[in-house]
Amino acid sequence: MQEIERKFLVKSDNFKKLASEKTLFVQAYLNTDPERTIRIRISGDKAFMTIKGKSSENGLSRFEWETEIDLDEAKELLNLCEPGKIEKFRYLVSAGNHTYEVDEFLEDNKGLVLAEIELENEDDEFEKPEWLGEEVTGNLDYYNSNLIAKPYKNWN
Repeated sequence: MQEIERKFLVKSDNFKKLASEKTLFVQAYLNTDPERTIRIRISGDKAFMTIKGKSSENGLSRFEWETEIDLDEAKELLNLCEPGKIEKFRYLVSAGNHTYEVDEFLEDNKGLVLAEIELENEDDEFEKPEWLGEEVTGNLDYYNSNLIAKPYKNWN
């Protein structure tokens, strides 16, 4: 239940040609406390509740628990979430032995594109495609829960 991931800005849309899948995500948070977030996510025709713990000091890992929930119940829970939501298209892009999840944000976060890669260990080697930009792992500004409170459109 330990999530280990690294997060990067994306510097071109070349990843779209390589994507095996594109899915619309809508998500919001029942709780955004830094010690634990509780997320409701609708991904295509499925829904999930996720609880994440506080990130490690380097931002690479944190506790994550997720379970699938009923789609209609998820829609109801979204109404209870703190103000704001995230909408994004997620693309799955293989690179070497890993798959990047590339999120193209919509609405108030339009223009922001991030790639995440999940690893087995913090020191795992992985391929870095040419479309991958600056690493932002551990930068709280890029956490989805924070993008609701301070959307990308308001950044200077």
